[in-house]
Amino acid sequence: MCNVEHVNDLTAQEKDNLLSIWNAEYPTRLCMPGITEFNDYLGTLINPDYFLLKDKDSAVIGWATLFSVGGIRCFFIMLKGAWHGRGYGTQLLNALKAREDTLFGWAVDHDNDVKADGRPYLSPINFYRKNDFVVNSDLRLETDVLSAVNIIWRASAP
Repeated sequence: MCNVEHVNDLTAQEKDNLLSIWNAEYPTRLCMPGITEFNDYLGTLINPDYFLLKDKDSAVIGWATLFSVGGIRCFFIMLKGAWHGRGYGTQLLNALKAREDTLFGWAVDHDNDVKADGRPYLSPINFYRKNDFVVNSDLRLETDVLSAVNIIWRASAP
């Protein structure tokens, strides 16, 4: 069984582990050259909350971050590939949902990218749909390094 730990700050060792997951699991074009660039990126996040998914040996196998952009609570999650398909991504999302009424994010909606090891980066759109996110095809993020569609989750009214 894995558990999610909420932290406000990350240790140097945690940052090294998270950078490793980032560079292994995200498309090559999003890889960070080193810890300096990763720290610089983390420094741009406003009001970040970090969620570390740890296995039974307390090793970090995934993580998520909540942060603010213009008053909107945004997020991203990532999980080591070997742990995909076992409910752990949903466990991370549920930790975020427990803290927020709305989650706003971006997801790659094509299978054209590759990971650093050459394997295809598969779109997580179906994972988000399964977890009650709505895909807003009218809002896209198109940059030199990322082509993604907006995804949003809202808590159901009681």
